[in-house]
Amino acid sequence: MHRPMDEYTDGAIPPATRPHPAESAGPWPGAPRPPGDIPDPARVDPAVLGTLLGRHGWQRQGGAAGRYSRWTPPGPPGPPGGGTSLLVPDTTAFPDSEDLLGEALTALARSAAPSAREVLISLAVPSDEIRWWREVPEPVAGAAGAAGWTGAEHLHTAARQILLAGALAVRGNTGYHGARHRRRARAALEGILVGPAPGGRELAAFVPVEPGRAVAVRLYQALHATREAVDYQRATGGFEAFDTAVEAGVSRELTEAVVALVRGSEGAGIALEWAPAAGAPAGCPARPEPVEFSPGDLPALRRAGARYLRDEPAVTVRITGAVVRMRRPAPRGAGIVRLRVLAGAEVSHVRLELDEEAYRIAGHAHLVGLPIRVEGRLESRGGFRRLTRTSHVVPVQVDEAERDRLMKSLQENVDQFEEACTGE
Repeated sequence: MHRPMDEYTDGAIPPATRPHPAESAGPWPGAPRPPGDIPDPARVDPAVLGTLLGRHGWQRQGGAAGRYSRWTPPGPPGPPGGGTSLLVPDTTAFPDSEDLLGEALTALARSAAPSAREVLISLAVPSDEIRWWREVPEPVAGAAGAAGWTGAEHLHTAARQILLAGALAVRGNTGYHGARHRRRARAALEGILVGPAPGGRELAAFVPVEPGRAVAVRLYQALHATREAVDYQRATGGFEAFDTAVEAGVSRELTEAVVALVRGSEGAGIALEWAPAAGAPAGCPARPEPVEFSPGDLPALRRAGARYLRDEPAVTVRITGAVVRMRRPAPRGAGIVRLRVLAGAEVSHVRLELDEEAYRIAGHAHLVGLPIRVEGRLESRGGFRRLTRTSHVVPVQVDEAERDRLMKSLQENVDQFEEACTGE
């Protein structure tokens, strides 16, 4: 079993995305938003607002042609005078356009429609929208709360895995990333807002165009390539399409994420819509088709993931790292060393076995606050966390600030440093 380095042993997964404001902004729906949360009307393009309202199901009910339009929220009409109605100017050319926009944005902020908040988020920060949905059986009577909680957690976890797979694909095309590139991939997801998943059936993520557009584009390409590869495999029995799909960003991480999304459902899908303020990226359709998967696709996805894991080769590297742990069963002989990687590989830590002389060098370097440089092969079998065929272990000089930091780390973790060196 290949456990990711950043996976917690108790099953808890640290969030890679920030919580949606609706999870921390007080009661909703119906609660007025603070004025500071409303976008500046002077910076809002009426055409963008109209596009977002239409995208989120608001209905255009006419208005003065060429001057403004009237919008009502999705769903059946409420009692006369009881529902939200927005007047949105068609352009900013009229003297009262900014006033109308301000009133429309304030009404959105106070609207009970769940989509109102999503429209405001997209206006505040131009974002591509990614939506997931799962077709799950209706919960058993009396257990709706438990079913909703479990479904929401399942959907949120699968969506996070899919986003991470897209961010990893931006870093490089490979069938299995393992522990490589994960720090930068997670950093690329920090600006994403993720909404709640009511009932565990639907979830939305807002990916800021700056700097998240690359992740959204790569995910669009990879998901469609995955769908085509699954169709080819189910029709012909061959996996050649999965081999070529790697160039589009498909990987074991993505196939596993899609399996997690579909598992336990009657079907699932992902849809992507570009930020109207930025338009569609080059080479992508203005309105991408949703990608859907069914339980019948799971065998092909699982086998493709296993092939990606099996076929990804080891990588020859020269790593510079700080020794954080040493262990060997006897006072002399070979031992195991754990390094915090400073340069040479896109992983955070590696484990390697060193002979007695190399182990002594590593111990001395650690005691004086120096990292070491070592050559070897980064093995895919351990998720690219294990270095084999090691050679040329030497201490590396660093500047005083880095040396002081390493020495401080040694003093704080001396109880974890086991039998650093013997002999001299």
